[in-house]
Amino acid sequence: MTQQILPGDEIDWAAPPPKDPGPPRRKPFGDRIGSVEVLAVLLVLLVIFRNPIAGLISDPALQTWTTVFVSVMVQAVPFLVFGVLLSAVIAVFVPRSFWAKALPRHPALAVPVASVAGVILPGCECGSVPIAGSLIRRGVTPAAALAFLLAAPAINPIVLAATAVAFPNNPEMVVARAVASLIVAMLMGWLWLRLGKTEWIKLPHRPDLEGVSKARAFWAAVRHDITHAGGFLVVGAMAAATINVVVPEAWLQSLAAQPVLAVLALAVLAVLLSICSEADAFVAASLSQFSLTARLAFLVVGPMVDLKLISMQAGMFGRRFTTRFAPATFVAAVIVASGVGLVLL
Repeated sequence: MTQQILPGDEIDWAAPPPKDPGPPRRKPFGDRIGSVEVLAVLLVLLVIFRNPIAGLISDPALQTWTTVFVSVMVQAVPFLVFGVLLSAVIAVFVPRSFWAKALPRHPALAVPVASVAGVILPGCECGSVPIAGSLIRRGVTPAAALAFLLAAPAINPIVLAATAVAFPNNPEMVVARAVASLIVAMLMGWLWLRLGKTEWIKLPHRPDLEGVSKARAFWAAVRHDITHAGGFLVVGAMAAATINVVVPEAWLQSLAAQPVLAVLALAVLAVLLSICSEADAFVAASLSQFSLTARLAFLVVGPMVDLKLISMQAGMFGRRFTTRFAPATFVAAVIVASGVGLVLL
């Protein structure tokens, strides 16, 4: 390869001639594998093993697993999208100064205010996770954001109306659910103020939203949160479907006659079933062999601690946070629900 010399160019005769770069290097095979290649391989495998796969699909247990998985996803995805859109609005269009004015400056007072503010979010726990993450990014104290995260799915008007419809002969269940959920949310917020550490929360890196138009920043935030939270939602839905198939229903019936074990059984069941808060009241009403207090524990625990919610919290806030926050929330929810049930039910 020769260098073309134009008139007027100064020539450095001492400089070595430029080296020929040669043909461009090809990327290693592993670096060239993308989603299209993976999809092509999966399609080929489906064609080759179509007969064994057809036999598996006809199995009743797998049909039950598929039904539960699809049900969880259909219930959760609309509210996840709603939460992600609202989270992007908070991140892009709401200035940081707004939160300083909307919430009390003292963190201990901000916790109950944020808990009560959950009544304005018409969604389930899937939408509250990205919103809480966005609030923390915008400077809201984590204690207040976490209180909002726990309260919003349980005390919003849609959930309370569904609870009233599911328990037409027990209107006190609506009051008990709202009171118990608010108490747990505030307790966990204050507990975080007392014992929580900032390094436990590790929010995923978000694309830099500064220096770009608001429209581009909005869609960048939406794409990031949908990809991040949606993947963990799928994992949680798969785990919930597996538990539904594995756990025998007879176990629950044998526990219903023992008051203390009944409360714990339905609390654990709420974690495993991972039903969205808009629909869990109807499931609780169907468990008529259990006491109202045990069913209240089901309604309080479910929107705060379930498999899909634990997965999404791990993806949004990190594993160090989730391994501490989820068990503590479960214990607080069971204790508070039991106490409120004894008083109001």
